[in-house]
Order: sequence, then C-alpha cells, then structure tokens
Amino acid sequence: MRPESTNGTGGGGGLAVPMAWLCAEYIADELLRAGGLVEPGSLEYQAGRRTLALTVYLGDGTDGAPGTGADDRLDEWLTRTSHGHPWEDWVRERLAVRQEHDGDDEGLALARETWQRLEGTHLLATDLGALTAAPAAGLTVDESEAVWLPSWRLGLPLGHLALRLY
Repeated sequence: MRPESTNGTGGGGGLAVPMAWLCAEYIADELLRAGGLVEPGSLEYQAGRRTLALTVYLGDGTDGAPGTGADDRLDEWLTRTSHGHPWEDWVRERLAVRQEHDGDDEGLALARETWQRLEGTHLLATDLGALTAAPAAGLTVDESEAVWLPSWRLGLPLGHLALRLY
C-alpha cells in the first residue's frame, strides 16, 4: 500500500492501511495461493481471502504476545474455521470487543468493511448445510442443488482447507 503522502510534504507519513490488517491480508493470500484450491481473483478466492484475513486479524494470538508461536496461531485459526465452530458469532463478538477496546482505528474499520462485504455478497454454491449427518454415515452432497449463500459460508471451509494444506 502507498503511504498517505508520496511527496514527503504531507502529514502522517504512515501507511494508508494499518500494518496489522496488511499482515492479516498477506497471510490469508499466501495461504490460499499455496493451497492452490481455487483460481486467484475468483469470487471464491476473494471470499476465502477475506474470511481468513478476518480470522487472522481478530484472532487472539496475532498480536505477537510472548509465548505465542506460529504453531499456536495456526492451531487457533484451524479451530476458528473448523466445521461447527460458530465463526459468524465469534466475528461479531470480536468486532464488538475491538470497538470497545480500540475505538475507531483504521484496522478495525477495514475489518468491519470486510465483514459487511462477506455478509452482503452472496454466491451460488452447493448447499453444504444440507448435510444432516457426518459424511462417514454414507450421506453425500447433491452438487446439483445450489443455494445463494453469504460469501463467508463458502470462504470459511475454503480457508480451513488452505490452513490444513499448509
């Protein structure tokens, strides 16, 4: 991202995008590219990148606290994106906590905007929520039956798979 001022005469001189958010997007992008699950630039890719970026940004272990290693952060992200985890509720809760703690910082504004895009953008996809039992029980997904889903519902399992492949 470009600095707010490129000629050296303007105020600020900081990044237009806060470093914490920039790092979260970079990590999400690298994980998805390394996984090679979908074509970069596709709607599915964007959904996965946004979902992972929110997970990384809002995660408890992303602040570099002492004793928080890369494996701990990866485990946290895997847990947050796993099937059955109330990710949507977790995001709403973490956004509210960050708002209370940090106020209106730029990173939080980008996280809220990303969440609104994930909720507001709907993609036509196979209805993975139609499964009532574990796939091991012999039930299969009818891939011809598609529904409109908020993009995070597609991005979440995609992000989880990318994390598993890492």
